[in-house]
Amino acid sequence: MRRRGSSAALAALLALLLTATASLLGACSAGDDGTGPAPGPSAPGPGDPLIVASGRDVTGKGGIRERLIEQWNARPGVAYRARLVELPGSADEQRSQLLGGLQSGGARYDVVNLDVTWVPEFAEAGLVQSLDPAFLDGDVIDSVARTARWNDAVYSVPFNTDVGLLYYRRDHLTRAGVRDTRLGSGTTWTELRGLIRTVEHRRPPGQEAGWTTQLAPYEGLTVNGIEAFASVMAKGQGLTDERGRYTGTPGVLEDGLDELRVRTDASDLLSEATGSDETASLTAFADGRTTFLRHWPYAYRILHQSLNAQQLGVAPLPGRAVLGGQNLAVTTAATGPRAAAARELIAFLTDRRSERCLLDAGFAATRTSAYSDERVTCRLPSHGASPTTTGAPGGGAPESADRMPRDANGRPRYARTILLPALNGSVVERPRTPHYGAFSQTFLSGLSRLFEDDPPSDKELARDLDAALRRVLPVAR
Repeated sequence: MRRRGSSAALAALLALLLTATASLLGACSAGDDGTGPAPGPSAPGPGDPLIVASGRDVTGKGGIRERLIEQWNARPGVAYRARLVELPGSADEQRSQLLGGLQSGGARYDVVNLDVTWVPEFAEAGLVQSLDPAFLDGDVIDSVARTARWNDAVYSVPFNTDVGLLYYRRDHLTRAGVRDTRLGSGTTWTELRGLIRTVEHRRPPGQEAGWTTQLAPYEGLTVNGIEAFASVMAKGQGLTDERGRYTGTPGVLEDGLDELRVRTDASDLLSEATGSDETASLTAFADGRTTFLRHWPYAYRILHQSLNAQQLGVAPLPGRAVLGGQNLAVTTAATGPRAAAARELIAFLTDRRSERCLLDAGFAATRTSAYSDERVTCRLPSHGASPTTTGAPGGGAPESADRMPRDANGRPRYARTILLPALNGSVVERPRTPHYGAFSQTFLSGLSRLFEDDPPSDKELARDLDAALRRVLPVAR
């Protein structure tokens, strides 16, 4: 990493980056720190706590998820306490741990926190229980509620959501003579490329390229590809239908590949982006090496640890943005009173106040009320501050590391005006299929060929990718 600006600020930024990336894109006996495998396959005793398995919390050690669990445990008369077990590794590794542990009976989880793309697979495999549709009341954002279902049944409840956003360096635009540096929801990729050309005429010190994103061969590349493909498809069209069957054609794939090729043109893109993940792209942007960045909502809090409001802007992503997030589900291993308690726990963790706490801590909340209802507040103490502190200038008392701008009611300042409209706007789900792992691996393997020294033509790559997807997915007739 190149060291520029305040070394203390960048050190704090990196600490947050490492925690966040370990969680997002990425059996089992919990260690003393609450990580690792859960207790073994022996039947739980009547007083044993509910085990909630999840990836790492992007809000850090002692983060908001753990604090909500603690609040559940502190309720008077609670029949079953709960314990959060954070799974190590990338998202793919966590999925493998959950599948292996639940299928073999080697891990005793009562509640699992699933990436939204995993819900069909776990439901189809009989590893999670169907739930009362009442969990998805009218307060849950419509686009988010769809991720909880499979085959017309509800198998999960949205816990926190995610959507691709466009971050940009307002100071770069100001230096280049752009008068209005507030980008809106109407910004297009064509206009973005025009702004990149404008900045090039008065390039800020250290700026190397127009933008960066996550194009290493992992889920980040899949997400960027889906966003490019969806932006040139008709609304409602996708690569799979509602039953997870492949519906693509070489022609559709060729159009999507052409759009992705334009977005990743070497004249605009940071050269190392083809090997970048969330941490690398976020660090390059925070260092001022690019003017634009495609990233997730949690980056808003992290970037504000080293950049101020005059330097940093955020807007909905041009075109269509992928919907992400995690949903809570009750495993089929939980039976009787434990299963009932697990459903009550999920209801608590996803109610209006809990969702407001998640939003205030930096997650994207799943309920409209968290963004817009002033009566809904978080009752956790000091919910706006990070558990991490840094030394104050001059060696004084520590100060909160959280410098995220907030509105008059304590929400992240961009939540109501930018994040909520983005979630309600032109979002697209990744293919919903029990074979998502095979789809993603096949898709990103094909897209990676765009970045070879001698890449194939779009027509050739589309033909090969179509054949490969037909081998790993059932095909609509």
